Amino acid sequence: MSIFRKKSITDMLAQSQQKGLKRSLGAFDLTLLGIGAIIGTGIFVLTGVVAAKDAGPALILSFILSGIACAFAAFCYAEFASTVPIAGSVYTYTYATLGEVFAFLIGWDLMLEYLLATSAVATGWSAYFQSLLAGFNVYLPTSLTSAPGAGHGGIINLPAVLIILLITTLLSRGIRESARVNNIMVIIKLTVIVLFIVAGVWYVKPSNWSPFTPFGFEGIVTGAATVFFAYIGFDAVATAAEEVKRPQRDLPLGIIWSLAICTFLYIVVSLILTGIVPYTQLNVADPVSFALTFVGQNTIAGLISVGAIAGITTVLLVMLFAQVRVSYAMSRDGLLPRMLSSVHPTLKTPFKNTWITGFVAAFIAGFIDLETLAHLVNMGTLSAFSLVAIAVLVLRKTHPTLERAFKAPFVPVLPILTVLFCLYLMISLPGITWISFVIWLTIGALVYFVYARKRSTLNKS
Repeated sequence: MSIFRKKSITDMLAQSQQKGLKRSLGAFDLTLLGIGAIIGTGIFVLTGVVAAKDAGPALILSFILSGIACAFAAFCYAEFASTVPIAGSVYTYTYATLGEVFAFLIGWDLMLEYLLATSAVATGWSAYFQSLLAGFNVYLPTSLTSAPGAGHGGIINLPAVLIILLITTLLSRGIRESARVNNIMVIIKLTVIVLFIVAGVWYVKPSNWSPFTPFGFEGIVTGAATVFFAYIGFDAVATAAEEVKRPQRDLPLGIIWSLAICTFLYIVVSLILTGIVPYTQLNVADPVSFALTFVGQNTIAGLISVGAIAGITTVLLVMLFAQVRVSYAMSRDGLLPRMLSSVHPTLKTPFKNTWITGFVAAFIAGFIDLETLAHLVNMGTLSAFSLVAIAVLVLRKTHPTLERAFKAPFVPVLPILTVLFCLYLMISLPGITWISFVIWLTIGALVYFVYARKRSTLNKS
């Protein structure tokens, strides 16, 4: 009954070879899956808000700071994903190294992170969709486009609910079909971002970059903690481990390449954005489109809105996918109800789990104002990054001879820096976020000791 009992690495590797989820993804699919999760609300929404309120033209430094923290974590994820290619990501890694109670709590944490991210991003999708319809003089009733309590007299955010249910339908049909849709939409949004860069670079005025750090170093760090939301997603690649054809080779490639491509695009876009428009005017919901409208490129600005909708749709797809895979892994280990790990005999997907998760996410997006909960997503991700770095150190010590298809460089320095960077960014988050995070973990601890501890597969064995 020890709460620190661990899963055997040997048993986990044997489990990964059993028939279950369908293996159909390659390195290219994983890279686009990562890009699909990362590029969305961050680049199309957060860039303007952070530039106007926190960092000014030094927004580029905020992205670089967050990118460094993510790069350190990405190497740790890549090592673990290639060594233990099991669904569940950092939950699984923690179970093998730190013990069951820590694994359950980080899994509980990830479930909240991905669920809130799905619902929050669906709300952003709804706003862009309404903006697109307005361009054709089509306006939806306010009562059907806003959650109660958001201050707009709304009853339900219907577009947000419908897009989540549409994504749920797609995911329940199969990962191969979902990956095809994701790949198409990722190519669309990458094309749109390149179009913004090519069109916008000619309107850059270096004078808009002065003063470069109007809010000082503290503003850069606060901005980094906020734009960290823009990097969430590459870790979701690891949750697809049991649906990859050659996980030892392809998982590290997918994780590292997706993060590298997105970081480069973030830096270039933020530099051009603050060069086109004075940072004080960027506190808008659609800063990338606004920048092109600002210089009279209205047609391209309209195309940006289409790209934003495609980009946000892929984030929804990957976040919901990751949520289902984490709860699937926890259920298979007995820590959540067994129904969540049942696989459809024909579709080879966690069919019931996918629809339960989809309905919950749709309810949250449709009826709950998420503004006060947005920072919880960042807190959950930073906690996960810290734990995966610690897990790499532990596994190097306890299983030094374990075959590793990919090894993180500069161990133990790199994992330690990962933890320090993440803690530094966590400290920069608002106090209410910490309070909410502790409350959620306390609830998780109660669920573990009352329900999961006794029903754990390890307890039965």
